[in-house]
Amino acid sequence: MIKTLIISFILVLFAFNFLFSEEYFSTLRYNNVNLRQGPSKDYPVKIFYKKKYLPVLIQDTSDNYRKVKDHENNTGWIHVSQLSKKKAAITIDDKVIVFKNATIFSRPLVVLEKGRLCLISKCNVGWCKIKVGQYSGWVKKKGLWGNFS
Repeated sequence: MIKTLIISFILVLFAFNFLFSEEYFSTLRYNNVNLRQGPSKDYPVKIFYKKKYLPVLIQDTSDNYRKVKDHENNTGWIHVSQLSKKKAAITIDDKVIVFKNATIFSRPLVVLEKGRLCLISKCNVGWCKIKVGQYSGWVKKKGLWGNFS
C-alpha cells in the first residue's frame, strides 16, 4: 500500500513538472528591450533588442522574469512587462515566397530574405497569413520561426 502511494506521488510530481515546463512563444512589446543574464535588474544586460514584435521562445519562469531564447539561440531573462502575446515570426530560410492564397499555385507577391520580421494574422495546417510592410499574403510555416498558435 505504501509502495503504491509513493509511486503515485512520484508520477504526479513528474506529470506536474511536465505540464508546467512547456515552452511557448511570445514577442517583444517595445522597440527597446533588455535581455539580462539573470532574473532581476541586479544582473547585467547581455543584449539590447531594438525590434518591436521580435519573437522569443519562453523556456522558464522566475517571479516576474521569463527565460527566453531568440532565433539566433541567444538566451537570457526578460521582465514580463516587456513581452506581448502578439503573433509574429522571422523568416529562417532565404528567399521565402509570399503567395496571394495558401497554395503554391496562387500568384506570388514578394520574395522575403532571411531574417525578415512578419506579423501573423492567422494560420492553418501548413500556411500562415502574414503582413510585411505593404504586402499581405500567405507563406509556408516551415520557412518561419515564431508564434503560430
